[in-house]
Amino acid sequence: MNDLIKKLPSVRGKYKFNEPLKNYTWLNVGGPADVMFFPKDIEDLRFFLSEKPADMEIFVLGGGANLLVRDGGIKGAVIKLSDSNFCQIAVEKDRVVCGAGLLNNVLKKTVAEYGLGGLEFICSVPGSIGGAIRSNAGCFGREISDVLISAKVIDAKNRLFEVKNEDFHFAYRHSEFPKDWIITEVSLSYQKTNPQQVADLIAEQAEYRKTHQPQGIRTAGSTFKNPPNMRAWELIKNSGADKLVYGGVRMSPQHCNFLYNDGTATSQDIEELCNEIKRIVENKYGVRLESEIEKVGRR
Repeated sequence: MNDLIKKLPSVRGKYKFNEPLKNYTWLNVGGPADVMFFPKDIEDLRFFLSEKPADMEIFVLGGGANLLVRDGGIKGAVIKLSDSNFCQIAVEKDRVVCGAGLLNNVLKKTVAEYGLGGLEFICSVPGSIGGAIRSNAGCFGREISDVLISAKVIDAKNRLFEVKNEDFHFAYRHSEFPKDWIITEVSLSYQKTNPQQVADLIAEQAEYRKTHQPQGIRTAGSTFKNPPNMRAWELIKNSGADKLVYGGVRMSPQHCNFLYNDGTATSQDIEELCNEIKRIVENKYGVRLESEIEKVGRR
């Protein structure tokens, strides 16, 4: 560990070493990061990227919602854009500009106050704005790709530039965004709407989630993507896979496309449960479920 510390550049942000990543994910599982870096601002981030050891791997951790960190943790550096400089909001005439580290539910106050119609659904998406772009997250019939204008990114050569919506090649819960690029800021379109109307829709969508989806548990949102013209939860329930239990993890009886950790599960428990559900559904229906949860790290 001392050798690693000596190799790291002197930054204005902060480092944490051997940091348990379960503290940063909704599922509350996973091993440590070799080093975790919390940059102060974009200049600090770019300085770190230019001066870090050339062979050091990096992983950018967003809101930790749709993420499973394996029990062996993550090699290299995990970057967390949680400083206030990465969480700013600016409402402009034709767009709202957000730092990539901004949590989606924090956007709710601004969306309602300014009447930013069309962005209500984002307030219900778990995680951060940057992470939502990568996975083309969505709900209530809308996706981030519907409202994204552009994003500022840092590429693998440490160049900072703007990327347009069409360059992401969005699909259902997917984008072709290179894994070694870092989103720092996003610009979203909106339709000016009566603020009360926007607030009412946000409240209505929140009530729907409260009624139909599990609340207050260690989960990661939807576990599997919906296959074309099918619902993942129906396939899971009708196959009997919703009754499976692996260690401290099982599917929610309220919505069986949501798994939850009772507080004792390991990452391995979760992976084994997901793999067995896939196997059962494929054997019964010939449909291979695709995970909506990103799996990273060492086993």
